[in-house]
Amino acid sequence: MTAIDLPQSLLPTLPGPHYTDPAVFAREQERIFEAGWFCAVRSADLSSPGSFETVQIGRESVLIARGRDGALRAFLNVCRHRGARLCTDEKGSVKRAFQCMYHAWTYGLDGKLVAAPNLTGMPDVDRVEYGLTRLHLREWLGYAWVCLAEDPPSFADTVLADVSARLGGPGEIEAYGIENLALGRRIEYDVRANWKQIIENFMECYHCATIHPELTEVLPEFADGYAAQYYVGHGAEFGSDVTGFTVDGGDGLPRLPGVGEHQDRRYYAITIRPQVFVNLVPDHVIVHRMFPLAPDRTLVRCDWLYLPEVVASGADLDRSVELFHRVNQQDFEACERCQQAMGSRAYAKGGVLVPSEHHIGEFHDWVRSKAGES
Repeated sequence: MTAIDLPQSLLPTLPGPHYTDPAVFAREQERIFEAGWFCAVRSADLSSPGSFETVQIGRESVLIARGRDGALRAFLNVCRHRGARLCTDEKGSVKRAFQCMYHAWTYGLDGKLVAAPNLTGMPDVDRVEYGLTRLHLREWLGYAWVCLAEDPPSFADTVLADVSARLGGPGEIEAYGIENLALGRRIEYDVRANWKQIIENFMECYHCATIHPELTEVLPEFADGYAAQYYVGHGAEFGSDVTGFTVDGGDGLPRLPGVGEHQDRRYYAITIRPQVFVNLVPDHVIVHRMFPLAPDRTLVRCDWLYLPEVVASGADLDRSVELFHRVNQQDFEACERCQQAMGSRAYAKGGVLVPSEHHIGEFHDWVRSKAGES
């Protein structure tokens, strides 16, 4: 099915095999997730020297650690001796170094090879050259963004450009002071769906009236089915009787100090390709990080961030967390329902996008261009 074959109101989607074929997924891992900036960890989770976390980026296990100088560094999680996985724990802390459990090659927090059995008898071994493979890392919005490419793309032309295209400029998101917020809740979702299903779902509101009763009560314009969150600079306005972004529309928490009057009582959603959603409301911020693990499996970590004094006070966060937790559950169930049909002959050539979903076609074009898919 091509655009030529369709009524003017409809655009074609990606074909079903793009959501199930291991070869397609492998290309996306290599050419999208291993080639661009990937939001890997929350910086504050690695608060002290020696704290570390391992994450899956594309086909690689990546080790991110806080050095004794306070800086975060990222490495491939591979011993340079015989290729053993260096850290098998998802997170933890070491005192001074990482030691391979196979032959005891030992690396400092800066990645340098500091010790190995009989290393003194090998004076020609350069300890920097045989250190861990270093990756590019930069911090923004309180998260560490990692790029596996030797020559990373411009952060401004990719990550910041996505934010600017949605909000009109990076200053609009920086006003929320996300890097200074505290983690109030984290929920992890193991979604049995392709990563593109999740992004496509987040990008449209054609489904909102059908599966999001709580969200459309708080944001009535979402019931119209148009993705108002994708109009440049537009935030969906709270309902007239809604006093907070909570599951019942009741009072929320103190407004973030940097939020302007034009941002108050509004919800903004940003997609930062390829794997981040940022949701902005006046009193907190919700950040989704996706970790694609297989053609039909995506791990999603969702952080609810609040003013530090709010979290420290023990304030009740349940009503604000519950709203988007329900939205997540509803969305991910819908994504899994779609994934189940991606292998059907009825979807072999794909489906269609109605006018309120046409912008998803731009995402499909982006995927094709990055991954070299037809």
